Amino acid sequence: PCGCEMAAGGGQAIVWRNVVLMGLLHLGAVYALSLVPRAQLLTLLWAYFCFLVTALGVTAGAHRLWSHRSYKAKLPLRIFLAAANSMAFQNDIYEWSRDHRVHHKYSETDADPHNARRGFFFSHIGWLFVRKHRDVIEKGRKLDFTDLLDDPVVRFQRKYYKSSVVLMCFVIPTFVPWYLWGESLWNAYFLASILRYTISLNVTWLVNSAAHMYGNRPYDKYINPRQNTFVTLGAIGEGFHNYHHTFPFDYSASELGLKFNPTTWFIDFMFWLGLVTDRKQAPKEMIQARKERTGDGSA
Repeated sequence: PCGCEMAAGGGQAIVWRNVVLMGLLHLGAVYALSLVPRAQLLTLLWAYFCFLVTALGVTAGAHRLWSHRSYKAKLPLRIFLAAANSMAFQNDIYEWSRDHRVHHKYSETDADPHNARRGFFFSHIGWLFVRKHRDVIEKGRKLDFTDLLDDPVVRFQRKYYKSSVVLMCFVIPTFVPWYLWGESLWNAYFLASILRYTISLNVTWLVNSAAHMYGNRPYDKYINPRQNTFVTLGAIGEGFHNYHHTFPFDYSASELGLKFNPTTWFIDFMFWLGLVTDRKQAPKEMIQARKERTGDGSA
């Protein structure tokens, strides 16, 4: 949503289009809550299923696969994750991964797109309401993103992003309940598209805000990201954020086998199917040594 232009004089100009659109989206989501009692149970289950697909498009796709290269995925899985990522409508895979790599390299500085030192609101949604800080653009240009555009799936999704978002984020979630079990288009649109989309956005944003501000730091007490159980539950395994920023190459984004992590379960299932290879993990010895050296002693 955020463009890269700077306001004259280097200030971060407000992007009023984003403010208005996000305001309308959240109003629509609040209205959608009033439709829940009138909707068919199948429609609510479908909306939740779409939420899970949406989440995987971000967590297993744009985040763990494309941003961090923490595992390798074969073509059918990459196509699914790209489609799921279009359902998420959070910028295309290339832009999402580019911003995320900049976030990791320059975390909690002006070059971090959603710098948590600027407060909860800014790191949650406020960063989308202003033009990017000059440092985000300048330092981001120094990083190498050629691996992303080497993937034909990423190139295809980027080329047809708008069409894929209309289809995956709005048309299919609305059409299926109406066509298959006779739900009204109105209910289907507001529940499976608008409410589901708004919740999925806020869950993702909580990783940038809450998981950078609230929780313990058993791996590295010198960085902002925290372990946040609430975020983990909502973001299907992405709330072990102190671990993730300490070991960003680990495909599980958490100590494997220790916690609730549906995204890891999904990747492991895809590995069992033969669609995933080369899952990277931090060795237990490395994790323990890091805890003892820089952890806050909470785990």
